[in-house]
Amino acid sequence: MSLSPEDGADGPPAVTEHEAEALVAGICFKTGPPRTVGVEVEWLVHDERAPHRAVAAGRLEAAYAALRTLPLTSALTVEPGGQLELSSRPAPSLTRCVSEVSADLRAVRALLRQNGLTLAGMGIDPWRPPRRFLREPRYDAMEVSLGRTGPAGRTLMCASASVQVCLDAGAEGPGVMGFTRRWWLAHRLGAVLVAAFANSPMSEGRATGWRSTRQLMWTELDPGRSGGPALSHDPRRAWVRRVLDAPLMCVRRDDGPWDVPDGVSFRDWTRSDTMRPPTRADLDYHLTTLFPPVRPRGHLELRMIDAQPGDDGWIVPLAVTTALFDDPRAAAIAHRAVEPLAGRAAGDPAPHNPLWTDAARRGLSDPELKRAAVTCFAAALDALPRLGASGDVVDAVAAYADRYVSRGRCPADDVLERLHGRDGCATQALR
Repeated sequence: MSLSPEDGADGPPAVTEHEAEALVAGICFKTGPPRTVGVEVEWLVHDERAPHRAVAAGRLEAAYAALRTLPLTSALTVEPGGQLELSSRPAPSLTRCVSEVSADLRAVRALLRQNGLTLAGMGIDPWRPPRRFLREPRYDAMEVSLGRTGPAGRTLMCASASVQVCLDAGAEGPGVMGFTRRWWLAHRLGAVLVAAFANSPMSEGRATGWRSTRQLMWTELDPGRSGGPALSHDPRRAWVRRVLDAPLMCVRRDDGPWDVPDGVSFRDWTRSDTMRPPTRADLDYHLTTLFPPVRPRGHLELRMIDAQPGDDGWIVPLAVTTALFDDPRAAAIAHRAVEPLAGRAAGDPAPHNPLWTDAARRGLSDPELKRAAVTCFAAALDALPRLGASGDVVDAVAAYADRYVSRGRCPADDVLERLHGRDGCATQALR
C-alpha cells in the first residue's frame, strides 16, 4: 500500500507541477530583517580508550536511550552511522545560541563519559570504515540511491560530521542584508569556510590528499542532489527549478521497501501516468533529500563546514559566519573580499566548480583563499562585540585566526603533521 493514496481514494490530494513550483517558491526564502541564528553540530562517537575501534551497536543504543532522557534545549538526533547531532532552537542572538548548545553538550558529554564514550569533532572518521547503525526504510533507500555514484554516499551517511550554521534568509530588498546578496555571499564565502575549517584529511587510516575529504565526497554524488543551482538574479526561481528537476531519492510506502527510482525527477513524477500522484507530503520529503552546500529552508542552512576539533571548536565557525552575515559592516567587507574569487568558479554551481575543489584540496595554502580568509576573520573580530558576543567567543576566534588563518593553515594540517610524525606517509600522500 502506498504511503499516500491513489487518485480517487480518501486522503491528501495530489500536487500538480505548477502547485509544487508555487509551494517551493513560497517557502524557500522567508524574508525579513535578520534576527535569529541557529546551529546544528554533528559528532562522531568513539570509545574513549580505543577510538580506532568500532563501538558495538548495543552499547550505542544503550547510551542513546539514556541521552534521550536528558532535559536538553536542543533537539538530539542520531545519524545513519551512529553520529550524534544537536540542533539548536532559533536563538535571538549568537550569545544565546552558544550558551544553550554549550550547556546541552556538557550534559551529553558527561553522560557519554559514564559509558566510556566521547564525542569526536572530525569531518570524516579518520580510522573506521563506514558502518550503518540505523536500519530504517529511509536509510535503506538512501544507501541504494547514493550508492549509484560510488562509495562516497555511504561514507557521508555513516562516517561524516559537520557544523551547520543557520541564518535568516534576509530582507526582501537590495543591499547586503537583502536575501539575494546573502544567497550570493553564501556561495562565494562558502569556499572560504571550506578552506578555513577543513578538518577531514584522512579516511580509513590513510591520508587522502585533500584537506576536506568530506567536501570532496559531496562532489562525487549526483550534482542534482548535492549541487546548488546556478547563481542568478532570482534565487527563488533558480531554487524552484533545482528542486523540481532534482532526482527522486525514493517513493515512500507503508509496507515493504521504499521504491528507489533511477533518473526520475520530481517534475517527472508530477507528469507520470504510471506512478501514483505525489502529494504535498511527498514534496516536503523530497526537499529533505537534497544536500546542496547552501540549502534554503525559509532560512539559509550553510552545510559546508567540517566538524571541528575540541569541545568548543564549533563555536568559531558559528561566530565567524554569523558576524559576516548579520553585521552590515562586516557583510560589506566580506562581499568585497570574496568577489575576486567569483571568476574561479567558472560559472559552475557550488560545490562542483574549481573554486570549491581548490578549497577542499588545498585549504588555506591557496593564496587567494588565505587572503580572503584573513580579511573576513578580521571583519568578524571587529563585528562580534557589536553583536554582543562574549569575550570568550571573541578570544576563541582571535586564537583561531592566529593559529590557522594568518599562517595559511587549517585543522587538517595538524592531523597531517601528526600522521607524518607517526609514519612519514603524509607528505607523499599529498603530492
